[in-house]
Amino acid sequence: MRESLDRLVVRISDGLALLAAVGVVAMLVHITAYVVMRQLTHSPVPATVEIVSYYYMILIAFLPLAWAERRGEMISIEILAPLMKGRIGRINEIFVALVTAGVYAALTYTTWVVAMREFSARSFVLSLSVVIPVWPGYFVLPVGFGLAALVTLYRGLMPKQGTAE
Repeated sequence: MRESLDRLVVRISDGLALLAAVGVVAMLVHITAYVVMRQLTHSPVPATVEIVSYYYMILIAFLPLAWAERRGEMISIEILAPLMKGRIGRINEIFVALVTAGVYAALTYTTWVVAMREFSARSFVLSLSVVIPVWPGYFVLPVGFGLAALVTLYRGLMPKQGTAE
């Protein structure tokens, strides 16, 4: 059962990180097309700034959160943790995982409420007479935070049996 859960966590977090990497490549192609079109035809790709801001950057920043948590690569401050060994160290790991997951859960809830509000309003931006719906991008945040919360709980609460790399 543990191995199946490990594989699931790895697949989901790696899949989201891959999707974020695809977002980086798409952003690169989009911005390159914008620059080339602007230089050659004096008619740039419309709404590039808005699409980069409301889609690409959000995908790149929030989807890989679960991947970074799984790998233990999020920012952390370890002043006393190295001094804690055995049972005390394990209790500290569980406590930190619970607090971190709680923060992620609060962010998940808050961003979900905002995403639903933006969805209900069918939020959009207007750029050079082009309507760009921006409400879909709001749903990336609760997905990223929610999966990061689950991975943090899983990594912190499951007994260690090697790493899930």
